[in-house]
Amino acid sequence: MKKVLVTGAKGFVGKNLVMELRAKNLAEVYEYDIDTPQDKLSEFCSDCDFVFHLAGVNRPKDEAEFMEGNFGFTDTLLNTLKEKGNKAPVLISSSIQAALDNPYGKSKKAGEERMARYAEETGATVYIYRLANLFGKWCRPNYNSVVATFCHKIAHDEEITINDPKAVVNLVYIDDVVEEFIRAMEGKPNKNGDYYSVEPVHPVSLGRLAELLYSFRDSRKTLSVADMNDAFEKKLYSTYLSYLARNEFSYPLKMNVDARGSFTEFLRLSGQGQVSVNVAKPGIVKGNHWHHTKNEKFLVVAGRGVIRFRNPMETEIIEYFVSGDKLEVVDIPTGYTHNIENIGDTDLITVMWANEPFDPEKPDTYFLEV
Repeated sequence: MKKVLVTGAKGFVGKNLVMELRAKNLAEVYEYDIDTPQDKLSEFCSDCDFVFHLAGVNRPKDEAEFMEGNFGFTDTLLNTLKEKGNKAPVLISSSIQAALDNPYGKSKKAGEERMARYAEETGATVYIYRLANLFGKWCRPNYNSVVATFCHKIAHDEEITINDPKAVVNLVYIDDVVEEFIRAMEGKPNKNGDYYSVEPVHPVSLGRLAELLYSFRDSRKTLSVADMNDAFEKKLYSTYLSYLARNEFSYPLKMNVDARGSFTEFLRLSGQGQVSVNVAKPGIVKGNHWHHTKNEKFLVVAGRGVIRFRNPMETEIIEYFVSGDKLEVVDIPTGYTHNIENIGDTDLITVMWANEPFDPEKPDTYFLEV
């Protein structure tokens, strides 16, 4: 098993990378961060087979700290590897801002140039990754990530500020970063010109970003679900959930309750229908209606029941006996009047999927006893 050194192990990228390496048992990990005893750096550099150099400074109190943190420690790390005679490959997480003329960009560029000189001096392999704006779980809000800040504020019902809704940011998801870094460790990096890069990059305007995040917040009331066919929306929704307040993981649903039991809508899926939970008391019959185009799937998860069908032009009754002891789905075809009866002595609980959310203006539901 490889032994890898991760500097900046407690940072956003570091935490995600370390957790993945350990979860998949891909490497023995040496974690180094600002609070690690300095003598550990020498020990780790003498023994590691690969280096993920993720440590850096993003928001210093003094601009001089940019160069100290992003170039100075890089120089220290490489000198230590050189002293130990260790030519292990080194991957450094730089930034697209290295191409810009600002203190942060200059410090990142200096770190890149030091890496290039180190490669020439030692023959060691170096991977310089210029990363776009990152997002994902465990990123610190109100620091250097607009996504983390927006997610935290919206999830906690705080106001966000957008100066230019049309401004576009290029975003890269943390899982894609970790996956690419592991490929580099395995000798299969993605090179893009003079540097290495992580793909895909998701360009999005700040206005659209906020719109999506507000829709995620409001989905608890609308019961809608993010578009999981859209790669960015899927990643953003996963990210948003990680910023929920710890006492806000759950939310109530509107239960339509009467003497027969209850009916509760759970999810509305864009273009994929509606999921509900139906509870019927012992002896209760629900349904006795048919549909033109609306169709459903019933899954009894608790209790005992019978689902009955009849073609309106015929007298024959078709019966399917169902139970929570044997999970099976019953399709409800169009053109058949149908009902479900609780024949047990406990509540009959059925998960129901309909191919379209209920629309009171066009219910497509017609009463007719089975």
